[in-house]
Amino acid sequence: QVQLVESGGGLVQTGGSLRLSCAASGSPFRFGVMGWYRQAPGKQRDLVATISRGGDAHYEDSVAGRFTISRDNIKRTLDLEMRDLKPEDTGVYYCHGATFWGQGTQVTVSS
Repeated sequence: QVQLVESGGGLVQTGGSLRLSCAASGSPFRFGVMGWYRQAPGKQRDLVATISRGGDAHYEDSVAGRFTISRDNIKRTLDLEMRDLKPEDTGVYYCHGATFWGQGTQVTVSS
């Protein structure tokens, strides 16, 4: 069994920055594409960014240029650097790989 555990969420003002981290533990599963999703209150869970094992990254339009996704295949970690945060970035952020999800970490951006 594989566990994904996120960390790094919190409360930040508009224009601030946060770095989210996700660490995989348990069985030595080799992840392919991994991603970050977010779920705003009352809304569905939406894709924010993905990254392949080789480092090819893709971003949802509203975060492109502000967020940077990265991974370390040896350490089995996945990060999301978030800059110039806006209130609409508020939500629970989830790490995802294969069929596995983390428990989520709350990001709140105050106006």
